[in-house]
Order: sequence, then structure tokens, then C-alpha cells
Amino acid sequence: MDKIKSPIIYETKYNLNHARQLSEKIANHVPLENQKFLLNYPTVYVINNQLAKSRQSGYTVYVGETNDIQRRTLEHLEVDPEHREDWARLEEEKNAQMYVIGHEHFNKSLTLDIENRLMKYLASVEAVTYLNNRRENAQNDYYPANEMEPIFNKIWRKLHKVNPNLFPAQRLLENSALFKASPFNKLTLEQLNAREEILQAVDEALQKGKTQQLVKVTGEAGAGKTVLMSNIFYELSQKPKVKKVAMMVNHAQQEKVYQQIVEKLGMGKTAEVIKASTFIKNYSPEKPIDVAFVDEAHLLLTQRNQSYNGYGTNELIDIIKRAKVTLIVYDEHQVLQATQIVEDDDRNKLKEFDTTEIPLHNQMRIDANTKTIQWLRNLIDQGIIGAVPFDDKYDLQLFDSPKDMEIAIRQKNEQDGGNGLSRMVATFDWSYSSTPKKNGEGYWEVSEGDWHMPWNLQLKSPAKGHRNVQYKNLAWPEQPHTINEIGSTYTVQGLDLNYVGVEIGPSVKYRDGKIVFDPTASKNKKAVQKRTMHDGKKVSHGEQLLKNELNVLLTRGVHGLYLHAVDPALQAALKKAFKAKK
Repeated sequence: MDKIKSPIIYETKYNLNHARQLSEKIANHVPLENQKFLLNYPTVYVINNQLAKSRQSGYTVYVGETNDIQRRTLEHLEVDPEHREDWARLEEEKNAQMYVIGHEHFNKSLTLDIENRLMKYLASVEAVTYLNNRRENAQNDYYPANEMEPIFNKIWRKLHKVNPNLFPAQRLLENSALFKASPFNKLTLEQLNAREEILQAVDEALQKGKTQQLVKVTGEAGAGKTVLMSNIFYELSQKPKVKKVAMMVNHAQQEKVYQQIVEKLGMGKTAEVIKASTFIKNYSPEKPIDVAFVDEAHLLLTQRNQSYNGYGTNELIDIIKRAKVTLIVYDEHQVLQATQIVEDDDRNKLKEFDTTEIPLHNQMRIDANTKTIQWLRNLIDQGIIGAVPFDDKYDLQLFDSPKDMEIAIRQKNEQDGGNGLSRMVATFDWSYSSTPKKNGEGYWEVSEGDWHMPWNLQLKSPAKGHRNVQYKNLAWPEQPHTINEIGSTYTVQGLDLNYVGVEIGPSVKYRDGKIVFDPTASKNKKAVQKRTMHDGKKVSHGEQLLKNELNVLLTRGVHGLYLHAVDPALQAALKKAFKAKK
């Protein structure tokens, strides 16, 4: 791959005058040996307009590919403005620029893949406020697919040198939650098969006038469910026959990610991001919308409360009644509250709906070998702590103190420019309230001995942060100041971290050779309180819900997992397992 040559990038103004002279200008300004790669080969191009010449202003961007750059540019300027409002706006701009990208190895499939990858990266750039392409077109295998990655990296680095504001360092983008949930992520074969099955189910329902169809995507944490949902959410929003799609996200941090996708990709006319309770109030079974998406549907309420009152007793059932097709992601091992437990009578009601169930089996998040994944699953699912397997690509460590673990996490975070998406998290075993403590009383904290850290969502953002960053629009782990806080399931569920340091609190113990859960040591009232069942009986689900809490926390880290346990017996068992590493 070292022999792959550098791409040819030609920058020009984007207007009718320059478009008519584009071939001539390339001939006059590009070395003769490179001209054919821009004029005769397939090319990729990026049209961009900065709303004002300042570092804080946003860009409107279009990414495309073509076999004839001059003809295609003229079409954009002379034809597209007549039937596309976004092209009409671009055509009128005075500061618009265009980058034409060529390479000696470009063919149709490769340029389509490069185009798709550019859209994925640019959609994650804070300075890009609107990306007005209309398609997702990641390619399957082709010649030379193995060159796509190194060629793209060379393209991005070269563009970064030309315009670092529009093309920031790759690593900064790759660490963002928006990048990881992008609809332009390339899907695996398993995801592609699931996508095809889902789209067929939607097409059939819309063509035949069906309603109350349920498509249920299942899989463990990290199985790629959110990426699949994001892809289909975007795909359906672009289809003319689909009039309305709604995405419900029960996790506040993930809701921010989907909202950015809708805004940046111009999906607002067809798509909306909405709370489940608001969706139920705003829509009726008499006028169902086309497709209702529910990411993390295991977090839906199955019991009335202040935010869910006056309808049924199960939010999912009420959502299904208000949509032609309801597409949900569900993992029963990530249910975290007693009010989210599905009772037997509701399970029977759900069976009455026409349901397609699609399981995802592959592990997409944790970049570890199969033995490490199995070690984690045995610990979480069975409570068994075996010898830690050797893994040369996944950083699995045990620390003698939370202070040492925090230092290591901070170091990992700094290695990636101060926001490497590495964070400390903890089981909900220390008091916390959304109401701040009174002046002078400090923060709600996680503590052990003389070590302590504030719980999440308490520290204020710096008055002057990184340029072009509006912290309120970013998920908790992406906000730079949150390196000084410790997260809970409520701020990291559904999100990826590069390295995660887990402080395992006193509710998780080791007794008689197995991990056990002690609800009396937890401060998570929503998990340990008894649930009043539909038959009037009060039942505790605390042990299972605390097990689910540990599952969520231990499966956040992409490249590494750091551990420390408060319970002496659990810490000793882990230390023994790490000493037996093989």
C-alpha cells in the first residue's frame, strides 16, 4: 500500500463562468501527466460554501462523483437549480468553492465508496451545518476495494492541509458519537441482509395498506443495531412514497446524535426525532404515520407515570397502534428500570401484532478477540471470572485503586488531543440527584477512600471552549470538560467509548465463587424499587436490573476496558484472574 500514489486535487471557484472553462483551467494548471485523471477518469468532487468568512461560520456541502466533471458541474449550475431548492441556493452563492479529486486507480465502484466515506466524515464535522447529498451508496467487494482506505486517508490528509476548518484531523471526527452512528457507515453482510429484509417489510406494508406491523431487531450490546437503524432511518426519509418517519430515542445523549443527523442531512421535511410520550400524544391510531423507529426500545415504559399517563400501560403497544410499520431495536439485557419490565400479559398482546424478528449476532463495538469477548460474557452472564485471555489488540486491565485507573483514562484521553472519548464510569451505588447541592456543599460524587469524582452532568462547560463547538449539542462523553466527571448508564448507554474505566461499586459482590448483586447497596432507586405488577403484586427485579447495569458499563469500550472493584472479594478474584492471564 505504500506504493499508492497521492491523489490529484484541483480547487476552483464554483460558478457558471468557471464551470464553462473547467477543462481548460485544468489543462493550464495541472501537470500534463495528471490531467487525464481529472478529465478522462471518474472523479469525486466536494462543493462547499461558507456562509461567512469567519472561523465560526458554517458550511453547506455537497459531495458527488462523476465520469465527466465539466458536464456534471454545468448540470448542477444550469439544470439542478430549476427543481432543487438547495442547488438554487448554491448557484447564487458568491463564495462557493469546489474540490475535484482524481486518482490513477479510480473506477466507478471506488469513487462511489470514496464519495460515501467523504459524506460520513463531513457529516460529522462541527463546521458543516448542512450536507445536501441524497444517497447512501457504500459498495460491496470490487477491484481494488482493498485500496479504498489508504486512498481515502491520503485524500483527507491533503484536503486537511488545504482547509483544516472544513476537513479537520480524522481522529477528531472518528471519536465523535455522530461519526459512529452515521447512516453512511459501511454495513456488514449481516447488517445488509437485515436491511434488505426490513426495507422489504416496509415496502409491502405501504403498498398493501397494512398497519401495526412490527419489525424487531435484537442483539447484544455492540451488535451494530444503532448503525443499522440510522442507515434505514435516512434511507426511508429519502423515498418519495414515504411521507413521515419518526425516530424515538429514550436515551437523552443518543437523542442529540439523531437530531444532528436530521438537521445536517436536511431530513426535516420527512423525519423527526421525538420523545415516545410526545409521539403517543401527537399521533393517533386513526391516522398512523408510515414508519416509527424506536432505538433502545427496551427503555420504553411499561407502567404509567407522570410522563406517560392517560393511554395504555405499555408505550410500545401504543406506538405500534400509531404507525403502519414500527421498527424497534431491543435487548432485554439492557433494561435498567423496574418501569421498563415487560409483563407476561403485555408479551401476549405484542404477539398479536404481525411481527418480523431479525437477530444480529456479530460483535461490532469491542475490538477484541473472541476469547476476550467470551471472558466478558461469562463474567456478565454467568458471574464466572476465569483466567484473563491474552489479547494483543484489546487493552484489558485491573487497577489497585480508582485513582490509578482515573490517571490511566486521562492519559488515554490526552493521547487523542484532549478528547479521545475515554471516560470513567461507575455503577449507580453513590447518591445522585439532578437537583444540585446547595452552595458550598460541593457535588454529588463517587468516592472511595480519599479518591472522589463528581457524578455526570454537574460541571459547567467552560465559558470559552474549543472553537466551533456548542457543547449543548454534543453527547456527554464528547464534551471535553466531562473528563473531570464520572458517567453512569444514563449518560453512556448506546454510545461508544474508546477506553472506559469502570468503578464497580458495592452492589456488585463476589461470593461463593460467583458474582452476585446486592440491591441494598445500590442507590439506583429506579432499579431496586419494587414494581407493582398488573395483578397488584409488588415484585423486585433489582438483581436482574443491576446485572443489566453492569452489562451496559462493561461493554462501552472499543479498544480497552479498565476495572476496579470496591468489594474486596471481587477485587481479589479479578486480581487472581489477571495473574493467571494466558
